Amino acid sequence: MLLLFVGIVVVTGLAAVLAEVLDAGPDSPDSEVFFTDPVADMAFQLVGIAIGIPVVLWGARYLGRRPAGTVSSVLGRLRWKWLGLCAAVAVPMIIVQFGIMIAWTWGEESAEPAGDGFPGWTAFLVSLAVLGALVPFQAAAEEYVFRGWLVQVIGRAVRSPWPAVVIASLLFALAHGFGELSGFILLFYSALWWGWLVIRTGGLEAVITMHAANNLLAFGLAAGFGELASTETAADAPWQAMAVEFVFAPLYCLVMARIADRRGVARVSPGAPAGPGTPEGLGAPGSVQGP
Repeated sequence: MLLLFVGIVVVTGLAAVLAEVLDAGPDSPDSEVFFTDPVADMAFQLVGIAIGIPVVLWGARYLGRRPAGTVSSVLGRLRWKWLGLCAAVAVPMIIVQFGIMIAWTWGEESAEPAGDGFPGWTAFLVSLAVLGALVPFQAAAEEYVFRGWLVQVIGRAVRSPWPAVVIASLLFALAHGFGELSGFILLFYSALWWGWLVIRTGGLEAVITMHAANNLLAFGLAAGFGELASTETAADAPWQAMAVEFVFAPLYCLVMARIADRRGVARVSPGAPAGPGTPEGLGAPGSVQGP
């Protein structure tokens, strides 16, 4: 936790220094952003979260005294073919989910874009390039911290992984800030399902792809409407988004669990018992500390 805090402070300090040196910061000292350019500011925010990946992997290796890859999956590494298959399901599903949400709220005042409008093709394409390069790492970092490391660490102290999933899900929702009650419920509900899916599939791949697909589409739409500078998060989601998530979170998780069963995706480390009492939680990524 200390390393995560230090990493965020370092990235934040670097952003402040660069903004000052390049004279790219806002005029008001009370501003919540470091750069007047929303793309540059967003980039540093994403990097500040992505720093969680190397911190978690380093912590698992040198503090947890186990292979760093055991945070990723029960096989001690990211299973790239499985991750690609998960992406093939997650991307079209999140597009449909967003489409339903947009159609449902179309014409409502609260759903109208509040940004500066389309920024032009050059700025839009630059935004997409930056987001495409950084958002997957930001989304993966949140999964490594909340669905990987936290669940494993808490799971060491109990016979069941489910208390760890609940606690990590609550912290995940709180980490997005305080907004609407519907937004908090959406985040907590989704996190519970994603925690179940990690245990059900023995790795982080399925939740990384869904999280990345969701954020890429959300940030991409924000860039298109000139809303990258907005301070709103998923915690500010309206009740319609919560209602749609009630359907799509379990739908995605159950579909991926079914596909994992059919393809024989490993749920526990080789040679580990698939039951309560397994080190670091039932079937959680890295359920045993090495061979």
